[in-house]
Amino acid sequence: MLISESLILGVARLWIAGKSGVMPGTCASFAAILLAPFLFMPLGFCGRLLFLCAILICGVPVATRAEIILGRKDPPEVVIDELLGQWLTLLPFSALSLTGYGAAFILFRIFDISKPWPIRRLESLSGGLGVMLDDAAAGLYAAICLALIKWMGGF
Repeated sequence: MLISESLILGVARLWIAGKSGVMPGTCASFAAILLAPFLFMPLGFCGRLLFLCAILICGVPVATRAEIILGRKDPPEVVIDELLGQWLTLLPFSALSLTGYGAAFILFRIFDISKPWPIRRLESLSGGLGVMLDDAAAGLYAAICLALIKWMGGF
């Protein structure tokens, strides 16, 4: 069964988030933060982990196919990876304050944009695997920093 290109691009772009003419990755991260309290955080830890695995398993072939359709590596409008990374930042927490969500958003964007070692190397992996794993690593870095901030009483 062939999946239509418009459906592939819709999922890869998270429908409207990736179509933003300005900073589509940031728009997608912001949308992920807005949706998290309703779609992600109510799940238990295992449910959130399974949800992230499903996003990764779906996202790799979707991002790979979107690269082919759009004719370039890691196109900016492919933002399913931002959903994975942003929600991975939230994974360890059962609840967060509004300040915590803001910190999660900012930390993830810092790591996703700056791509410290080894995130930049992950980006060079082929196809959707590189697209998804660099944001997953940025999400892990952000989660660790957020946990440290929370542990130190930061929010």
